[in-house]
Amino acid sequence: MPEGPSILLMKEDLQKFAGKKVILAVGNAKFDRDLLVGKTLKEIRLYGKQTYLIFDEINVRIHLLMFGSYEIDGQMKPDSNLRLGLSFKNGKAFFYTCSVKLLPNDFLKSIDWEADVMSDIWNPEKAEAKLRSNPEMMVCDALMNQDIFSGVGNIIKNEVLFRIAVQPESLVGDLPPEKLNELISEARNYSFDFLKWKRENTLKRHWKAHHQKNCPQCGKPLISKITGKSKRRSFYCEADQKLY
Repeated sequence: MPEGPSILLMKEDLQKFAGKKVILAVGNAKFDRDLLVGKTLKEIRLYGKQTYLIFDEINVRIHLLMFGSYEIDGQMKPDSNLRLGLSFKNGKAFFYTCSVKLLPNDFLKSIDWEADVMSDIWNPEKAEAKLRSNPEMMVCDALMNQDIFSGVGNIIKNEVLFRIAVQPESLVGDLPPEKLNELISEARNYSFDFLKWKRENTLKRHWKAHHQKNCPQCGKPLISKITGKSKRRSFYCEADQKLY
């Protein structure tokens, strides 16, 4: 599943269409695509892993889910996978194997934009309050909770927990205050490191835990285990990461 930094790169690729009118809308998304024809793309906004294409009175929410993808200008994938294709005077955008929904712009008011870890208005104090209200939550679930850390996915989860030396099944309420602060700050810090490495096409070279076999610190085999209510795979070192 693409995580927040990858979605930010997608926004950058789409940015050339901001201020342009849709001249054709195709695909198998389950709404009347003709509603978009003639509409001007006013803005592109992100909320973690979700992208909002904002038009007058309506917006399109795109979530790439596990296997979604996009292309700009050239369509290389089959029509059967095409959820939405938008043509503008200066190019085309194609979205495949993803969730595409048409929503009223009033819906945007219901979103807690301060929960997006890569946003300029990211609010760590609010994240802390949400964490403290869920002391029985495992940290692996906390990091994957999009209401707290919007944009964080499994890669970021595993790498953040390795950075702060905490095992994924630790409970939020058992973390010392300094570890709770590290959890919050590194969720954002690693997301921007992810973005930098993704731009350089070197992301996997920097993985310390995610899909790695041995701990880079002690050399012992890493544990690979499905953890938490989210049922996502965690990679961690029992020796160098503490269970709280």
